[in-house]
Amino acid sequence: MPGGRLTQQERQQIALGLADGLAYAEIARRLDRPTSTITREVMRNGGPAGYRADLAHRATERRTQRRRTAAPGPAAPEQPHGRDAEAVREYEETFTTVLMASGMPKMMSRVLACLTITDSGSLTASELVQRLQVSPASISKAVAFLDEQGLIRRERDERRRERYAVDDDIWYRSMMASARSTAQLVETTRQGVSVLGPDTPAAVRLENIARFLDFVSEAIARAAEQARDILYAKPAAPPEDPAG
Repeated sequence: MPGGRLTQQERQQIALGLADGLAYAEIARRLDRPTSTITREVMRNGGPAGYRADLAHRATERRTQRRRTAAPGPAAPEQPHGRDAEAVREYEETFTTVLMASGMPKMMSRVLACLTITDSGSLTASELVQRLQVSPASISKAVAFLDEQGLIRRERDERRRERYAVDDDIWYRSMMASARSTAQLVETTRQGVSVLGPDTPAAVRLENIARFLDFVSEAIARAAEQARDILYAKPAAPPEDPAG
C-alpha cells in the first residue's frame, strides 16, 4: 500500500469518485490507499459536496509550508501497546473530522476524539491541554459543551483531580435522541396531510414521507435497545496456551 501524500492526480480521482457517488472505501480501493486517508482528505477539504481537487491540493501545500516554517512542537507522546504514534495521530484527526461533519464544533470534536481513543477513556484538563496543544480556556469551553450534551461525565481521581471521561452510553443516547427527533418530524409531516387535503398530490407525498420516517424511527429505537449491551462488552480473553 503506497504511503506519502496524495498527488494532484489522486485528488482528481477522488473528486471524480465523489461525483459518481462512490463510497470512500471504494475510492480508497481504486487508489490503493487506506479508507481513513480518503475520509480525512475529503472532510478537511469541503466535505463530499464541496470537495475540489485543485483547492484541496493548494491547501495541502500551504499546510506543508506552514509546518516547515513553524517552530518545532513537542514530540508526540510515546504510545502504549507498540502503537505507531503517527498512525494514531492520523486516526485521531480522521475521527475528529467525521465528528465535525456530523455537526459538532471543532474543539468539542477534538476533545471527544482524544478522550475516546485513550485506553482509560478519561483525562484531566491539563492532560487535554498538553495532548491537543490548546489553551486551558479552549478545553474548559469544550468540556462544558460536551458535559451539557451528556457526551462526557466528570469524575474525581485518587488525587481529587477532576477528570473528564467518555460515557459509553452516549452512543445509545445519541441514537435514541435521533429516533425522537425523527418521530417529531413524522408528527409534523402528518399534520401537513390534513392541512393540504387528503388524497392531494402534496398530501400523498407527505404521508409517504411520514410512513417512511416512522418506520426508520422505530427501527433505530428498537435496534439501539437491543444492541445497548454491546457498548459494555469486555475484550475477549486471549486463548489459553495448551502447552502452558
